[in-house]
Amino acid sequence: QVQLVESGGGLVQAGGSLRLSCAALGRTVSNYGMGWFRQAPGKEREFVAAINWSGVVTNYADSVKGRFTISRDNAKNTMYLQMNSLKPEDTALYYCGRTSASYALSQWPYDYDQWGQGIQVTVST
Repeated sequence: QVQLVESGGGLVQAGGSLRLSCAALGRTVSNYGMGWFRQAPGKEREFVAAINWSGVVTNYADSVKGRFTISRDNAKNTMYLQMNSLKPEDTALYYCGRTSASYALSQWPYDYDQWGQGIQVTVST
């Protein structure tokens, strides 16, 4: 069983930046796809970004394309989300996840079987 631990969230003004990290503990995730999702109060969990096992292929939600960058360091068993030009509508609880299948890349929550506990990102006006 792998444990995913998010860090780097917090409160930032609109236009600012944050960098989220997702550290995988207990087992390597180097041959799995990983992704970031977010959930705002009263809304369903939504896709933010995904990255394949090697880090070469990425996929983004239209709402964050050009502002967010997903990356990973397999040597450190860690995934990142660099968030720039943040907007108040980016406020949510952010979750990292690992795909259930090796070498997968997915924007759908049901393709993920391991999740972090979530970390709050709040963007003020």
